[in-house]
Amino acid sequence: MKEYPEILRELREDNDLTQQEIADILGTTQQVYSRYEKGINEIPVRHIITLCKYYKISSDYVLGLTDEQK
Repeated sequence: MKEYPEILRELREDNDLTQQEIADILGTTQQVYSRYEKGINEIPVRHIITLCKYYKISSDYVLGLTDEQK
């Protein structure tokens, strides 16, 4: 299974979004979001929840625990 940094990047790219656009949704900076995608910083739970609501997917998918998005 994939790790969450790779999943974050794929979700963003599949939805034709920039790192800045996702950072704006999360209320953070592009630099911080970039560090989530690179696996340098761990993504906070509040950001996972926001992304799950935004993409309409399960947290298990974002965390790499399942291959099914819903």
